[in-house]
Amino acid sequence: MMFDYIIVQAGGKGTRLGYLTKNKPKALVPVENLPMIFHLFRKYPDKRFVIIADYKREVLKKYMGCFADVKYRIVEASGTGTSSGVGKAIELIPDYEPFMLIWSDLILPDKFELPKEYLNSENVTRRKSIKGDCEAQLNDYIGISKTFPCRWKYENGRFVEECSVEYGVAGLFLFHDKSALSGIPESGELVRWMQGKGMCFEEVNLAGTREFGLLEEYEKLDNIKTRPFNHITVNGDMLTKEPVDTQGEYLAKRECAWYEEAQKKHIKGIPNIYGINPLMMEVIHGKNIYDTGVENDEKYRILSDLVDILKKLHTSGGVPEDSFSIKEAYFNKTMARLSRIEELIPFGRDRYIRVNGRVCRNIFFYKGKLEYALEQLKCSYFSFIHGDCTFSNLMLRENGEPILIDPRGYFGFTELYGDERYDWAKLYYSIVGNYDRFNLKKFSLDIGENADEGVKLVIESNGWEDMEDKFFELTGAVRYEIKLLHAVIWLSLTTYAWQDYDSICGAFYNGLYYLEEVL
Repeated sequence: MMFDYIIVQAGGKGTRLGYLTKNKPKALVPVENLPMIFHLFRKYPDKRFVIIADYKREVLKKYMGCFADVKYRIVEASGTGTSSGVGKAIELIPDYEPFMLIWSDLILPDKFELPKEYLNSENVTRRKSIKGDCEAQLNDYIGISKTFPCRWKYENGRFVEECSVEYGVAGLFLFHDKSALSGIPESGELVRWMQGKGMCFEEVNLAGTREFGLLEEYEKLDNIKTRPFNHITVNGDMLTKEPVDTQGEYLAKRECAWYEEAQKKHIKGIPNIYGINPLMMEVIHGKNIYDTGVENDEKYRILSDLVDILKKLHTSGGVPEDSFSIKEAYFNKTMARLSRIEELIPFGRDRYIRVNGRVCRNIFFYKGKLEYALEQLKCSYFSFIHGDCTFSNLMLRENGEPILIDPRGYFGFTELYGDERYDWAKLYYSIVGNYDRFNLKKFSLDIGENADEGVKLVIESNGWEDMEDKFFELTGAVRYEIKLLHAVIWLSLTTYAWQDYDSICGAFYNGLYYLEEVL
């Protein structure tokens, strides 16, 4: 009996997740760089998903339209409670087809497998359960938590409204066909209805499954500082960085090439490299610059040292300028990313949007003006650049020495070399834009009812804004050019940060805010 359908109950408000569901449904709250529901998509990429939507249903629909790469249908719940929408969902399941029903806030462990009896049996007739007088459908299963507390328990073939871990009803069910749920009400608790119907199940152990229905559980997560396409292992004082997928391999090749070139040029301010393919480097004993909390004099010293390292990097070699790479890096890439989320962003079709009190022109209506402004950025040659020198990619050794990590390795269509202003703009992105706190989700976003009411975005500070004038003094960069590129970098971040709806929106609005200063 093959299993092709999964119903996801994603209709709840997620009230217990607090601020995380202010702008988006619970199913889109990111866990380890991926929205919760997308963990299910990754585990079962070939299944057909029926998703029950209610709270922020339009956000879910638009987000799925932008980023989901699985077969799916969305049904709208009209009632309340965990049974709401299930009746509509099973209408999309063919007769005599087995399916899974699962809550959207469950993340199954990698090693979880469905019971062999459920997958292999072709018999859908009834039989008597071994558990007392309870009559069970052959191959109907209930997931038992074993890991986290649940409000209901299932023990000895009976549902009891009693908190339990060992017997907890986690929110995963496997049915042989949809007749098992005939007559389900549009409102109410699904488990209470099952209790009233005297439904019985075989049990499947969900040990290792994680549930993120509570804000306290979510906030226990460590902030992930590596992308999902990298795997890092540390052995003593050596760190090994390996790709885990095709995207990771593509990026690793460029990163390794950059370190090889930097070694040839005897560039200072980079980690000691012990091997390439996989990349093996020293463990930097220190902190990210945004975590140092140093005083002004020390900030100036760090910034001065950092600018000196980058200037030596930029003057270590050059190649002829490539206008196609400039157009690709600054305009084409940005607009390609923005085009994916025009329908997703609230007020994306309004000509003006108020951001933090400032009336900002919407870039979708002024693409030509931005394109013209970027075309005026002339460049006589390309320098050897880092390409992503935000504070997140800058470590400070215990002795105070700045170290560059995680180089980008390309600019537009050009490998290793590019416009040095891109490095300065990325540094400015951290000093003034507080990108690193934003990247760690240390921001709040309030979205109003209309474009004139607009949005309020507050990003926690890195504590370096007072270094803005010193930055321009030390780098010699042109203020207008860096501010223009800074706005473009925020706009370009939108779909790079696709895993979090709030980050997509926040990056877009912040880009408009800064762009309004210079256009």
